[in-house]
Amino acid sequence: MGKRTDSPGLGSLGSAALTAASLLVVSGFAAAVGVLIAREFGRTDETDGFFAAYGVFVVVVTASQAIRVAVLPSLARAQRERQLAGTTAGFGAALAVVGLPLVVVALLASDQLASVLTGDGSEVARDACAEALRWVVPAAVAHLFTGLAASAFAALDDYVTPALGYALGSAAGLTYVFARTDADGIVAVSRGMAVTAAVGLLVPAVALAFRAFRASMPAGAAQPRGERLHRRLGLFAAAVAIPLALQLAYVVSIPFAGRLGSGAVTSFGYAFLAATTLAGVTAFSIGLVSSVPLSRGKLTPATVTRHVVAATWLALAIVGPIVGAVALVGADLIEAVLGGAYGADVGGEVARVVVVLSVWIVAAVGVNVTFPLAFVAGRLRVLPVIGLGALAAQLLLAAIGVELLELEGIALSLGLSTFAVLVALLWQLGGAVPTLRGALVATISIAALTCAAFIPAALVSRGTAGVVLALVLYVGLVAILRPRPLVASWSYLRGLA
Repeated sequence: MGKRTDSPGLGSLGSAALTAASLLVVSGFAAAVGVLIAREFGRTDETDGFFAAYGVFVVVVTASQAIRVAVLPSLARAQRERQLAGTTAGFGAALAVVGLPLVVVALLASDQLASVLTGDGSEVARDACAEALRWVVPAAVAHLFTGLAASAFAALDDYVTPALGYALGSAAGLTYVFARTDADGIVAVSRGMAVTAAVGLLVPAVALAFRAFRASMPAGAAQPRGERLHRRLGLFAAAVAIPLALQLAYVVSIPFAGRLGSGAVTSFGYAFLAATTLAGVTAFSIGLVSSVPLSRGKLTPATVTRHVVAATWLALAIVGPIVGAVALVGADLIEAVLGGAYGADVGGEVARVVVVLSVWIVAAVGVNVTFPLAFVAGRLRVLPVIGLGALAAQLLLAAIGVELLELEGIALSLGLSTFAVLVALLWQLGGAVPTLRGALVATISIAALTCAAFIPAALVSRGTAGVVLALVLYVGLVAILRPRPLVASWSYLRGLA
């Protein structure tokens, strides 16, 4: 497993695009399942229970993505020293220590967890949540190991194999869900998620074993090597502190949404799923694949500013028109996709929450790009403090937000607490002021371009024709104006290798 498998000509943007494509496949699976739930089960106490459990799944999967980022610098160094197999095995043993207790708790204490997660929800919601937890938590733990395998391939400059695993897993899970929903009900969705996780892990695991066999790697090379277990666990704790806190901020917001009546948790869940997809497939992909090349050089405050601002420009240039489209036709689009249960006021509510979550998306884009740099720079001790502070702030902000603006208030509270995390991360990496200034310029510029394209289009039509016109205007404005920072960002990220 010592040879590199370079992807000729990809560079950071190509690798990011491939990683984004794999994330889009996974998101596509989640979207298809969401549509199925909406059309088959509507917006009920049962769907509230499922989405409460789904929040836990998202937390653990987010931890897997964070650990995937955290171990990349170590695995990249191990690859150069021809110790990749042993280092990967060492991280795998540490993940087992973390993951197995989670599975045991989910299997033995699902009823108690469901009571907490559903808040003041009904017995139907609690039962649906408990049943889902028994499947989605083991699935989420499998994602921990899939992320480790993907990082091992990243150290080998191979982004194709993990992407293939995610694609095949999503296809297998979706096939199961559609085949079994009529017979098994909503629990088929949870089981389908488990199928997705199992296949997604099996593909890269088999591929790694095949590479080792083809290279005639001795069995002893795969024995755990490197730092001691407690140091690896410490790295994991630092890795998950902030992403886990940000996802737990969503989870602790669920009971507040539950107080607003039946279906509110489901509406909030769909809106947050859309927002996390937008932030994840753009900025997270860039942040992930740039960890390896950045770990090969010196990281200075100026480097941090250049990298974060460049990634923010590129990510927001994609996110901006999508949020604009949701603002223009979101209610009709949601009803068309999710079915009659999401028509009229309900579809409009989900669309409004997505638009308000644009504040969160901007902050999350910055966090997704900045967070991996903490591991490149080796500044990890303060991360748990930042995470705990963000979680405490979210509890207070959500309590205030739900009283003032209901679901929109909860969405705004998530944006504020996430922005506080971004400021703290940049501060401890240095160059916070110039980086925030550059990110603010990017945000205002993209927002202005989006408004300049979508407001005139809305005056012409608030339907599909309006969206098409707005997108044409947006692309035209970008092509004509060619904002200098956006062009420079493209060149910088394209050349990063």
